[in-house]
Amino acid sequence: MLNVLPGRLLGLIAFLLLTLNVLFWVPILFAASFLKLILPPLRGPLGRFILWIAENWISGNSAWMALTQKTQWDVRGLDNLDYNGWYLVVANHQSWADIFIMQKLFNRKIPLMKFFLKQELIWVPLMGLAWWALDFPFLRRHSADYLKKHPDQRGKDFETTRQACAKFSQLPTSVMNFLEGTRFSKAKHLRQGQPYKHLLKPKAGGIALALGVLGDKFHSLLNITIVYPDGAPTFWGFLCGRVKRVMVRVSSSEIPPRFLRGDYEGDTAYQAAFQQWVKDLWLEKDVQIDALLREAESA
Repeated sequence: MLNVLPGRLLGLIAFLLLTLNVLFWVPILFAASFLKLILPPLRGPLGRFILWIAENWISGNSAWMALTQKTQWDVRGLDNLDYNGWYLVVANHQSWADIFIMQKLFNRKIPLMKFFLKQELIWVPLMGLAWWALDFPFLRRHSADYLKKHPDQRGKDFETTRQACAKFSQLPTSVMNFLEGTRFSKAKHLRQGQPYKHLLKPKAGGIALALGVLGDKFHSLLNITIVYPDGAPTFWGFLCGRVKRVMVRVSSSEIPPRFLRGDYEGDTAYQAAFQQWVKDLWLEKDVQIDALLREAESA
């Protein structure tokens, strides 16, 4: 175990291992994706091979985390997950560490999670193209002011999401969305001035469209709550082994049938009902986070 090393040295080693893992798997991923593009008859087998690449890439990350992290894990709710199921996954978002934690916990327990990503992230060196090759949906969200000036762009955000989700219709998939759209911070929380104590306002449009395209396939909503009792880490802090404790709670529930198909853009009644459902989920999560923090304090 390397986690007895000084923090900065540990961080450098973790970053090196992370980088080596990327440099090993990404070229293989690019080669398989290129073959999939030019050889349509082999798209099925190559798609499964790409999935194998992604799962082994995640296993590599889990391996260097085990070597470099001395974290106390308090995780509940991983029973009865189905690798061949279809999941709509939502979670709160505080740190880049969230992604590594979820991938470690759910790899090969549910289908590979496809994250909703901001369009700008496609320009991240190597990783942006890797996410593209893995069919992660990239979203471009225009502001209300922009749409007023460019009304011809209205609806294109949703069409992009619809096209991205349609790619998932062939193999069991977990479509994952950080509903807050950004990482939590005290400054963002203060600016929003909203009713949640530990969360930012959730955005319902992305998962509404995912349900609009794939609603007949999803059988469960997987609701993930991540709590860092000692404070959410920066990415560098995570690499340096400063995540001493992490609490994760996972609940699986049936998606209300009325939300499996609907016109989120055109039906105002459906939109209002869907947004209220999401707000209720977030209120419950806020209460849960409060309880978990109290539990951690008393431990």
